[in-house]
Amino acid sequence: MTIETSKDSALNLPWAYFRLRPFPQIAIRVMQLANREEVPLHKLSGLISSDPAFSSEVLTIANSALYAPRVPATSILQAVARLGTRCIQGLCITVGVRTYLGKTMSEPAMQAIWRHNLACALIAEQIALVSCMDKDMAYTAGVVHDIGRLALAAIRPKEYLGLLEQHTGPSASILPAERELFGCDHCEAGKQLIGDWMLPHEFEEIVSQHHFPGHKGGTWTMSDVVDLSCRLADTAGFTAFAGCEFTSYAELIEELPAPQRSVFHPNIESLSQDILAKIHAVEAV
Repeated sequence: MTIETSKDSALNLPWAYFRLRPFPQIAIRVMQLANREEVPLHKLSGLISSDPAFSSEVLTIANSALYAPRVPATSILQAVARLGTRCIQGLCITVGVRTYLGKTMSEPAMQAIWRHNLACALIAEQIALVSCMDKDMAYTAGVVHDIGRLALAAIRPKEYLGLLEQHTGPSASILPAERELFGCDHCEAGKQLIGDWMLPHEFEEIVSQHHFPGHKGGTWTMSDVVDLSCRLADTAGFTAFAGCEFTSYAELIEELPAPQRSVFHPNIESLSQDILAKIHAVEAV
């Protein structure tokens, strides 16, 4: 990834000095359109289809084992009609983030961070589903929740990946070290990127607060869902912190309201295998 800076690229420069490549406009426009209350399917599908390469990836994921349709969709219009606008929105963001990261996706450390995001998205979708929350928003929130970490890793790969390798505490405890290295942490970086990309404002809170959700008003918020999904993804082996110790699966499941526990995966091995199969479906594109 080509990184441009307005001054020299020494460490400790504020985040504002760095300029990453822009997020794909097609993904931004799909996100904005899909968030309207009433969206004509042909208008959304026409927008996606206007970019052949982008629409090809979205259609391939829609036809993958992740969604397992009996009869594959042959057009974006069919995929949108089958999966719904909110689900298609999430798929476009998935493709958009991968496009944004470009060639850096081939690096093992970046793949580990990206897999963590995907695992979080897929787990968040499941938690939201059993909690009667918006599962499609949960998936999208999971995909973008650590985009700031991916951006920091792209800006200073050697230094930042070295930081991840040395880190042994809880995920949130790396924030001070990030601020010392970059002038901001990955939550702040993610919030700025969401704003720069003009994505819906609710995602700004999720990326900046997913380590500190807090059960506002005693009820679960999307930040709570992403926080638990993030920790479950770590425990299931989808983590960027190879040397860390994580909370046990049994303890994490206990955080779910009682009715939801019985329909979740019975053990960590089942969760890991299920998530890995779904990740492979997305990565096969």
